Amino acid sequence: MRIFLIRHGESLGNVDKTAYARLQDHNVPLTQWGYEQATEAGNAIKEYYDSKPELKDNKIRIWYSPFLRTTQTKGGLLQGLGSERVESVREDYLLREQDFGLFSDTPDREEQQKKFPDEYAKFSACMSKAGKFYARPPMGESRADVAQRTRVFKDTVMRDVKGGQEDMVIVAHGVTNRAFEMDFLHKGVQWFEDSPNPGNCDITLIEGDRDKGYTATCIYKGKERSPSLPSDYKTSAYESGLSLS
Repeated sequence: MRIFLIRHGESLGNVDKTAYARLQDHNVPLTQWGYEQATEAGNAIKEYYDSKPELKDNKIRIWYSPFLRTTQTKGGLLQGLGSERVESVREDYLLREQDFGLFSDTPDREEQQKKFPDEYAKFSACMSKAGKFYARPPMGESRADVAQRTRVFKDTVMRDVKGGQEDMVIVAHGVTNRAFEMDFLHKGVQWFEDSPNPGNCDITLIEGDRDKGYTATCIYKGKERSPSLPSDYKTSAYESGLSLS
């Protein structure tokens, strides 16, 4: 069994933090570059299978977060991968981004402190005492909450992949993918705290079996944005809500 964990491509929020306030987190789109990253990631998975003749009959089931940037990433991924190997494509709300609650529109820590001084002080104290994994933003989710729902997702979809005999692609978010990897490989909280988020369109491959165990390896790094790109390459039609599904 193989599980490909893919973080969404470069989003407008990655290059313009005001996008969260203007569009809301679930509706932040990919940049034009982010969509190209997704297409290249699809090509990378296709090349992975093409290089292994013993996997020529393997089928892939794709699950993706319902947020706009992950839906668009799924579209680019399919463009690069092609449809021949794809068994099914399904959205699952359990793969959504961590809910930052009151801070969702304000990702910058200094701005959070200015806009919500009391709430930020309580959240900061909680992080200091309990740790970042357990601290819950006001009206939001902790990373532990995300880990709980990714476990529900894992236990649910394993029934659909014939007891681990089919391959999966999961298109989601940095925290969500790390939480899935932590649970699947039975890692501890400290592993999560020490692990950075993957880059945009990085691909982590989990493979193995129940008898010998599973391993996780980053098999592909998403294309880095070129500094020579024109400034209007940031949004194009993608900010207008083009689904590219």
